[in-house]
Amino acid sequence: MTQITFTTRSFGVEIDCFILAVKENCKFLAFRQCCSDEKMGDQNVSTESSGSQIRQFTKAVLNDLQAVGKMLELGLFEDDAFRIGAEQEMFLVDSTMSPAPLSLEILEEAGDERLTTEFGLFNIEANLSPSEFSGKCLSRLENEICELVGLVRKSAEKQKGDVVLVGILPTIQLSDLVIENLTPMPRYKELNKILMQLQGEDRVIHIKGLDDLSLQLNDTFMEFCNTSFQVHLQVPISQFMKYYNWAQAIAGPVLASAANSPILLGHRLWFETRIALFKHATDSRSKTLRQRGQPTRVHFGSDWIRTSMMDAFHEDVARFRTLLTRDIEEDSLKQVEEGKIPKLAAWQMHNGTIWRWNRACYGVLNGKPGFRIEARFLPSGPTVIDEMANTAFFLGLMAELPEEYGDVIDKMSFDDAKDNFYSAARFGLKSQFVWLDGRGYRAKRLILDELLPIARQGLESFDIDRSDIDRYLGVITERAEIQRTSSGWMLESLSKMPGNEKLSVRLRKLTYQLKENQKAGEPMHTWPLAQLESSGDWVDNYRTLEHFMSKDLFTVRPEDVIDLAASLMNWKHIRHVPVEDDEGNLVGVVSHRDLIEVLVKSGFKSKDEIVIKEIMKTDLVTVGPGTHTLDALELMRKKNIGCLPIVEKGKLLGMVTAHDFLTVSARLLEERLRDSEERLKGKQASS
Repeated sequence: MTQITFTTRSFGVEIDCFILAVKENCKFLAFRQCCSDEKMGDQNVSTESSGSQIRQFTKAVLNDLQAVGKMLELGLFEDDAFRIGAEQEMFLVDSTMSPAPLSLEILEEAGDERLTTEFGLFNIEANLSPSEFSGKCLSRLENEICELVGLVRKSAEKQKGDVVLVGILPTIQLSDLVIENLTPMPRYKELNKILMQLQGEDRVIHIKGLDDLSLQLNDTFMEFCNTSFQVHLQVPISQFMKYYNWAQAIAGPVLASAANSPILLGHRLWFETRIALFKHATDSRSKTLRQRGQPTRVHFGSDWIRTSMMDAFHEDVARFRTLLTRDIEEDSLKQVEEGKIPKLAAWQMHNGTIWRWNRACYGVLNGKPGFRIEARFLPSGPTVIDEMANTAFFLGLMAELPEEYGDVIDKMSFDDAKDNFYSAARFGLKSQFVWLDGRGYRAKRLILDELLPIARQGLESFDIDRSDIDRYLGVITERAEIQRTSSGWMLESLSKMPGNEKLSVRLRKLTYQLKENQKAGEPMHTWPLAQLESSGDWVDNYRTLEHFMSKDLFTVRPEDVIDLAASLMNWKHIRHVPVEDDEGNLVGVVSHRDLIEVLVKSGFKSKDEIVIKEIMKTDLVTVGPGTHTLDALELMRKKNIGCLPIVEKGKLLGMVTAHDFLTVSARLLEERLRDSEERLKGKQASS
């Protein structure tokens, strides 16, 4: 196998896309031009910057663009084919519904070249076979997805794991987003190390929804949280610009009906939180570039393509600097002049570090080059039939709208299309859209009255099997009628669960029911809301402290008067109040016993001058979030303490108390007594 050397660029402005770039340019995809020297095999990673290498690679990118222009002039691109393909990403989970870093073991067990790694060890990707857009192509695609998901699930079960199809796994925790869960290839670890050194400042992730999530991180491992279902459509090259613009125009309504990512790190955010998270997780801009309004590498675009598909290619090269280089053996322009078809290896690598929500991708099939539209905005799940319904809706609109209306440029402003997209990500089927006539529509009415009939006409015009059309578009119809996406199902299920159960337990039960519903295979709109009873083994919710620790904490500062701590204990019925400094570091704990001692020692006299720091305990026993529950219980016994703060890097993440363990013990005792009584009744009945 040819050895490839990747070289990083040292100025660090957009260096944080390294890991993603390697994946996007090296993974197997049957619908993509894939060469043996671009597989995820042995690769030497260079951490040394070379100005000469960067300049040579940049020249190769520019040369590739010239080659594309020449190929367009000569009419070398395929101009009479419509083909479809897809990429299916999935989460691996354990019995607690937590991410399970099992991808390498599962890939070895499965032994199927259509399956490949993702960045995180708890993610796997399946690359589906391309097919002509006609006949029963959609049901064939569904069958292949079911086959591959089933193969992964079967292999996972041997490792005591399972598969969940969802845009963001509800149970994922910050403790899962660590280098230990990065796919263990030396180049990934080295690239991430350099990335952290060159960022210069922490990455800020701030997303507002029902809840408010704000994080400061110094890596890109938040990208582990995202899984998608990416649909590919190859179109005739002479009509590419028109079809690409329509892909942009319909992205909002299609996404609104498909939302499946409402929860991130226990926070209820956007209906499709992936859209915001991916943008934040890979934001490589310096403070100066952010102030100048430089777009992120994950973006919707800034305008329609107005003169040529080359407009988008030129913009991406002009706006986004080279991050990675590799040895380029071909002179693509020379090859075109010699009548050969080039690989465009340099441009493909650069294109792989820019994540438009609709992206142009180059490929060669049967010796004929072509471009396809990669729709990257759809989430994974909630079931395969739901994914295929989303696919049929997208493809049906893509088939009919360009034919019926021509180019969308004169019928809709780009700003409206972009606003529709982000509105759909935030609100799902509760969105309001501006459509071709300039009027505002509720998502439900636009989909039912305008878009579904058009999608049906489009699929029929390509002779798609009638039973497939009815089945898939019927799912979209039912979703829109009841105005419920999978995100809505999750949020409503959570709201109907008893609030006295910890959020982490409710999220695990939600994920368990999501998984079981997926196995049953019925489309999401038919599901009853998730119930607390349908959760599998409830003991799994208490294996580690992170699974059930209290996160909604009331804290005080060292300079506060003790009256505040006493009031908190009285109002919230708690016996321990953590003490944090102004930087959020845990510096002490005040207990109910501490307050009693103050009262006794002061003889119940005035305590107006007593502040928290005078009475708080500072010799604290703390543990990390991954501590096993039995180990924590034994520690509390030995130390004779009533609470155990869970701390990471000095910051308080949560707390468990003796009362929490009493609750678990009571439930366990109840279960054991009930089992014992049932066994006794069984023996009496048999005798």
